[in-house]
Amino acid sequence: MRMFSQGLSSNFKSSRLFAMAAVVVLGSACLGSPSPAHAQEAGQIKIERPGDKEFVRDLAGILREEDKKKIQEIGLKLLKEKATPIIVVTIERMADYGGAGMRIETFATLLFNQWGIGHEKLNGQDWNTGILVLVSQYDRKARIELGAYWKRDKDALAQQIMNDLMVPQFKSGDYSTGIVAGVEALDNMARGLQIPTKPTPWWHYALLLGFVGVVIFTVVSLIRRGASGWAWLMWAAIFGLVGYLLYSMMQNSRNNSGGFGGGSFGGGFSGGGGATGSW
Repeated sequence: MRMFSQGLSSNFKSSRLFAMAAVVVLGSACLGSPSPAHAQEAGQIKIERPGDKEFVRDLAGILREEDKKKIQEIGLKLLKEKATPIIVVTIERMADYGGAGMRIETFATLLFNQWGIGHEKLNGQDWNTGILVLVSQYDRKARIELGAYWKRDKDALAQQIMNDLMVPQFKSGDYSTGIVAGVEALDNMARGLQIPTKPTPWWHYALLLGFVGVVIFTVVSLIRRGASGWAWLMWAAIFGLVGYLLYSMMQNSRNNSGGFGGGSFGGGFSGGGGATGSW
């Protein structure tokens, strides 16, 4: 009988120990596993969103002041005329902002969606034309992330902009020039205009040669025929053309004065398209 009691006592102690161990293990698991709120927070990129009409967050300090102003001017005009924001973000490392171990494509998509770049709809129509330019200096990576409206239709063009205009400048350490060139080309893309393939277009030289030719023609005409030569008629035509172009520009400016008045962030989201560069 005594042995039977001892056996029961031993079994009871073992059961108690097992139950206590189970409680400890379960408690540790609960404490160790993140709550839904913490899990969501872990996927957040820790960069403060710029203002509604601010287009540059130069956290890496790689943009010249005059280039920041240029990007701001391009961004304001494009937002007003096309309701399309171009947001430029520079950082030193993705790991500094919650992106340790992330691919830059993932980082850019999360940031794009977190900020809601662009507008999902405009006047009842699908819009979502936002553009993010992200440069991570010491990761030696850059990304152009496009809103869902662009689908994958502009990926090849975005890659051309990245490869031809941005990465070559980044390789030489001139981040500011490369970013501005990329923004200018993306502005053209958003407007449906041709993308330059070289920093200095060939037609600049053609215009210069044409101007020199006009000056030579004027001098020769004046020497041969004096004030009655054809040179004056030609110059009158040139000035008339210039005047017409200036008038057209003024009219376009007036017509666009009632453009989009909203900000850069209106619930837009990435469509996964864009381009990546490394150097």
